[in-house]
Amino acid sequence: MQVAKDTVVTLTYRLTSLQGEMIEEATPDHPAAYLHGGYDGIFPKVETALEGLVAGAEADVVLEPDDAFGDYDAELVRMEDASLFPPEVAVGMQFEGVSEDGQHHLLYTVTDIAEGKVVVDGNHPLAGQSLRVQCRILEVRGASQEEIEHGHVHGPHGHHHH
Repeated sequence: MQVAKDTVVTLTYRLTSLQGEMIEEATPDHPAAYLHGGYDGIFPKVETALEGLVAGAEADVVLEPDDAFGDYDAELVRMEDASLFPPEVAVGMQFEGVSEDGQHHLLYTVTDIAEGKVVVDGNHPLAGQSLRVQCRILEVRGASQEEIEHGHVHGPHGHHHH
């Protein structure tokens, strides 16, 4: 079966920086699965590269920031008064917040604490980076009607949280 809209693709992958630094991987023992066809289960550029392939095929895709986590946006870095945070606040902690325009919910990461101020960054940690995805298709199957309705894979290697 070929990878096409409304198929479930099970694969292994390596997500690395262009310098080869490992960021994330799915192995044969712990593969990933996604619903193909514009359901946002995988980067769109990778989905396009996998279209029409079959089990056993491989793809190697370079993602520019626009294809992955976007460009780094300095306006998403904010300095807040430490009194707005719990006393145990520490660099690396994450907090949900709203963008300054009130339009977007973001996950902010604490990047610095000094002199009663806390610096938080709403950029994804990989924003502004070019990445490489190397993947191998293990299996392609037709998606169930329920998976299509829900927009994601159920069962092995997928998730079901309803």
